[in-house]
Amino acid sequence: MLRISNQQRPMKILVVEDDTTTADFITRGFTEEGHSVDCLPDGRAALGQAMSGSYDVLVVDRMLPELDGLSLVKALRAARVVTPAIFLTSVGGVDDRIEGLRAGADDYLVKPFAFGELSARVSALTRRPPMAAEESVLRVGDLEMDLMRREVTRGGQKIDLLPREFALLEHLMRRKGRVQTRTMLLENVWDIHFDPGTNVVETHISRLRAKVDKPFARELIRTVRGAGYRIDD
Repeated sequence: MLRISNQQRPMKILVVEDDTTTADFITRGFTEEGHSVDCLPDGRAALGQAMSGSYDVLVVDRMLPELDGLSLVKALRAARVVTPAIFLTSVGGVDDRIEGLRAGADDYLVKPFAFGELSARVSALTRRPPMAAEESVLRVGDLEMDLMRREVTRGGQKIDLLPREFALLEHLMRRKGRVQTRTMLLENVWDIHFDPGTNVVETHISRLRAKVDKPFARELIRTVRGAGYRIDD
């Protein structure tokens, strides 16, 4: 018997759960509420299916075969798939919840759980305004970065960058006009949370300028004396 409320529209839900008892319990609960449910037991298969963006919400266990739930959600967010996702897992420490939310999940529910709470949380996620997809092309003046193709051009001329140079330029372009200190760059581009006592930032900025600025008439990457670096037009 369907028990969907008048206020709740039918949803298409992807459940990623390798425990068959839990998967059957969740699937039966959502089906009885009038929703359409697909269920997959491993993260790699779920990644391919979720890439379509055709689901209203994803319910994901963290401990999965082939590809764990954390990596699954990270991969979807990296591919600009913004389908709301809730982790449903026995991994419930504070640090684990923080890690899950930072990976791109929208909510986190720890097992054992009541289906009523899971249903309420899923409904709440789908009532939120849809998250805007991130830009796929960044622009500063005549400089363009295509994030999907991993290509950089200036004035239509292709610029070949090494992976770390690309990451550094992307960080600056996403923060156009804002000064980025050496510490910010070390933490966000190199994931270094202490001063290594090297000139790694300065060296990469110099290499980036040689490719992005020197062959062209206008300088985009600026040094802000005593503060850091910024890019603007």
